[in-house]
Amino acid sequence: MLPYTFWRRFFEIESVVEVKIAPFNRYQTLDVVRAAIESGRENVALYTGNDDSIVADLATPFRFAMNGRVVERGIVGGLLGRWSVWTSGAIALLRACHNAHQKGGAVPAGLLSPGIEVNAAFLDTANNFKGVIAGLHEVLRRQGLLEGIWCLDPTETLGRGQLEEIDRVYHAYPDLNDDGFVATHRDEWLSG
Repeated sequence: MLPYTFWRRFFEIESVVEVKIAPFNRYQTLDVVRAAIESGRENVALYTGNDDSIVADLATPFRFAMNGRVVERGIVGGLLGRWSVWTSGAIALLRACHNAHQKGGAVPAGLLSPGIEVNAAFLDTANNFKGVIAGLHEVLRRQGLLEGIWCLDPTETLGRGQLEEIDRVYHAYPDLNDDGFVATHRDEWLSG
């Protein structure tokens, strides 16, 4: 765990141009955003890696008082394992979050739940993330981008019940599924 003081000093490094924030803790996320604001480094892009709070991170207008005025920053994107699949749906979600952030006010409820259920299945939260890589590989296999779900560690495989959960979210969230988009471009991508 890195404290606010680390991040405040980190933002003083001129060559820093972006930061991925992934403590899986909203308060530690606040430390990084506050440090960015208080450093005055407006040219550093902030990205979320918090798979469990993607929408909250992307849609939140982070506001801090500095020198007698309120300064606001947002997180501009996500660098998430979960977004290695169903990417066109992830882009739509990113755009919706940016739109909600720009409008201010409440985050539309429709943005909040789908990402969480999909994440839980793909990342295998029921088994303490045992099948996280295999789960993402399973989605890529279904799309024809991988031949199997093999991992570097041969003992790493889908968690108990994970395949059924992946099937469930496939059926529950067809609007997030981008299998058709992938099928349209797959041959082109795999030949290049």
